[in-house]
Amino acid sequence: MARRPHPSRRRPLTALVVASLALAVSCGDGGGGDAAGDEPPAGTASAPAPETTADEPPAGTASGPAPEMTADELAAASGGAPAATGAGLAEPPGPSERWAVAGEAEVAASVTAADGRVTACCLLVAAAPEQRQRGLMEVEDLGGYDGMVFVWDQDTAGGFWMRNTVLPLSIAWFDAEGAFVSATDMAPCPDDEPDCPIYEPAGPYRFALEVPQGRLDELGVGPGSRLALGGPCG
Repeated sequence: MARRPHPSRRRPLTALVVASLALAVSCGDGGGGDAAGDEPPAGTASAPAPETTADEPPAGTASGPAPEMTADELAAASGGAPAATGAGLAEPPGPSERWAVAGEAEVAASVTAADGRVTACCLLVAAAPEQRQRGLMEVEDLGGYDGMVFVWDQDTAGGFWMRNTVLPLSIAWFDAEGAFVSATDMAPCPDDEPDCPIYEPAGPYRFALEVPQGRLDELGVGPGSRLALGGPCG
């Protein structure tokens, strides 16, 4: 999904995220402006892609994993957010068979549920403004990744939309400490639909996680949960 553009400069936008268990289970931006008010809403748009097997990347995509986002890069991208100082995992999360999607980097992540259950994730990262606007636009296959995490260097409150997005998604927002803010499901919105809905968070956030719709509960995402980012994927 993507951040929604201001009326004077509408353009497609995007986002997404999910996960694979490490200690228990596995771990998904849309429409709204950034904290400075100069970034269109985030969202995800997609065009149909050829069917592929789990170990065969779609034609025209990279054949290997996305590059790892280093600790220094993550710290800069998140404005030094405490939640981005390491996922705290004993082993790097997989899967081993994955390929780069939409040019983003990758990062290990963990979700700690309110009951203490920990879920490990390998996520694509959208941190640059153009990456957050693009998100998962024109992406039907996550390439083996659990989802996509959107990262800002300061708190923001913009909503997301699903312009041109093919995949139904669920999104969860987290603050700079990694604390859960709110979550919702999002439905695809075709390009010819004049009024795509905007999905708004319940408050300011620093990170947004998009995953295939319905996966948040099994990942332990909900009130009282926490997100942590940092480290290599397996």
